Amino acid sequence: MSELVTGDAVVLGLRPAKLPSRALALAIDLAVVGAAFVLVSIGLAIATASLDDAALAAVSVAAFLLVLVGGPIAVETLSRGRSLGKLACGLRVVRDDGGPIRFRHALVRGAIGVVEILMTFGVVACIASLVSARGRRLGDVFAGTLVVRERVPAGRAAAVPPPPPWLVGRFAGLDLSAVPESLWLAVRQYLTRMHQLDAQVGWSMAERLAGELAERTGVPVPEGVPAGAYLAAVVNERQARDARRVFVAAQGSAPRGGRDGGDGRGGSEGRAGRPGSGVLVGGDPVVGGAGVAVPAVGDAVPAMRDEESRVPPAATGFAPPA
Repeated sequence: MSELVTGDAVVLGLRPAKLPSRALALAIDLAVVGAAFVLVSIGLAIATASLDDAALAAVSVAAFLLVLVGGPIAVETLSRGRSLGKLACGLRVVRDDGGPIRFRHALVRGAIGVVEILMTFGVVACIASLVSARGRRLGDVFAGTLVVRERVPAGRAAAVPPPPPWLVGRFAGLDLSAVPESLWLAVRQYLTRMHQLDAQVGWSMAERLAGELAERTGVPVPEGVPAGAYLAAVVNERQARDARRVFVAAQGSAPRGGRDGGDGRGGSEGRAGRPGSGVLVGGDPVVGGAGVAVPAVGDAVPAMRDEESRVPPAATGFAPPA
């Protein structure tokens, strides 16, 4: 399940970079490469002062190719798509499938970048980025790459959406003991981000997670139940079980005694059901010391359920099967 939560899985948390951030990163890269080219040219001019004009021209072309073309290619290859400008702007070059780029991808981007960036002063790259839906220039199109944003503004943690009402309680008898925590983490991450994913990517991911969850529980996914709704219902069932366990543990550790110091044994007055002690006698409510009736637990539970039934259910985002 690690492939669903790694940084390379850009469909989960990364978004394509737009023209302003890419232009700023490119300006930083060009400033650094230009400064390096000037320093190298000065050094070569001093070292090759005795050469003829043809040799000087050959050395200049070699310096141009090595610094302005080979430098960015080497940096992107070694840093897995992070140049100095992209690192400063929180950008990164990745493949179309979200994986890290290799030398051939950086080579194609650098070679085409000579034409669309250096020779045209970035005009062709800007036009291509504005036309592209994902902000890609020609080098990205031919190399099969994409520039994405690695730093996304932090927000509140998204809650897991509730399951559809027609699935609540349907998986009460499901054995969840064999499901590992890594699978629960992947399912929760999918459910909290499923509305941000591409429809086809989200569908395939939900099918894969549902298949793995069904394999761990030993019960196949019911027919007619969407994979996303199935995942939400199973996660809801696990949360309900955890809440019940916590409630039972809290009730078991709570002190049981009224006037005897809470030692759990109870005094004679508490056992006799003296008014004012708040103790049930024969399952009937007893009037407290202030004249207020204390309801029995069996009477309070239906009342609480009635109150909960009046609250409208939250929107789930899932539709029942046709």
